[in-house]
Amino acid sequence: MGLKTALYDTHNTMGARMVPFGGWDMPLHYGSQLQEHHAVRQQAGMFDVSHMLALDITGKDSEVFLRKLLANDVSKLQQPGKALYSCMLNPDGGVIDDLIVYFMRPGHYRMVVNAGTAEKDLTWMEQQAHAYAVEISARRDLAMIAIQGPQARELALPLLPEVLQQPASELKPFVAVDDGDWLVARTGYTGEDGFEVSLPAEGAAEFWNALAVAGVTPCGLGARDTLRLEAGMNLYGSDMDETTSPLESGLAWTIAWEPQERDFIGRKALETQRNKDDNLQFVGLVLEGRGVLRNHLKLFSGDEELGEITSGGFGPTLDRSIALARIRRGEYDSCEVEMRGKRALVRVVKPPFVRNGEIKVQ
Repeated sequence: MGLKTALYDTHNTMGARMVPFGGWDMPLHYGSQLQEHHAVRQQAGMFDVSHMLALDITGKDSEVFLRKLLANDVSKLQQPGKALYSCMLNPDGGVIDDLIVYFMRPGHYRMVVNAGTAEKDLTWMEQQAHAYAVEISARRDLAMIAIQGPQARELALPLLPEVLQQPASELKPFVAVDDGDWLVARTGYTGEDGFEVSLPAEGAAEFWNALAVAGVTPCGLGARDTLRLEAGMNLYGSDMDETTSPLESGLAWTIAWEPQERDFIGRKALETQRNKDDNLQFVGLVLEGRGVLRNHLKLFSGDEELGEITSGGFGPTLDRSIALARIRRGEYDSCEVEMRGKRALVRVVKPPFVRNGEIKVQ
């Protein structure tokens, strides 16, 4: 048996198919993964993301500590509630985890890390924190619910605490507002607009059920994966890990190189790799024929092996199979994938495939 979120009983009551994920028992779907996917693209869906870990980093050295710890630079966060996406690297430039960090107020940041890496992340952070006046607090007292889709904010706003409704209605992307107990962020992992809401765990079921009554579709891990794949969003453990750097994972944009004197963990390794001609590139693939692209399938140009798929699957919005892949650097309009001993043609494209309900590739 895995760990259980505050919504475990609610998922079972709603008929979810539960599966193990990152050490937790989580809903895979509530009957139809396909319907859940389309609900998010067309109306609104909600996901229990309470298995992810929220960490509060507080203390007078919190900014200095995070500027050392993360490849992106938290000093860019000047407005309370502002957030950024970053990788946390090892000294070799490999990705320990990808995460979002929020600037709550001076001396206080909120970080949200992946479920499967949470304990590893916390251990690493505590090891790096010894030289700093900071405190790292794991917030397992919180639940997290993501409401995503073109109608998500409209349906969720009336159900938020009254004090947060007006400020939440005016939030720009990657900004959050909080009242001390609840945090409402205009962020997500689906390629659609919406909120990610942190709230006290004891109130999670009431909020979830109210969202369902308002017309928000409960969604599981299956739809979450197809949505993020269409949106060209990386999945830790598939598209990057401790053996791959952001430079070869489509995440170079998350590295803050300036100011040059900021010596974040992994910087020296990335600077060496940055100037190499043989770095792999991160691309999108669209299968031209029938079949489904799967993780780790090999890619070829003639007799030359180019690389492999890191994330693959069926894209319901496009009604065809798509993938993310790491391949040798070069100019490729297409290549071939080896499936069951045969070659099939795939088109090489730039992700995302779908964003805000709009298909970006033909």
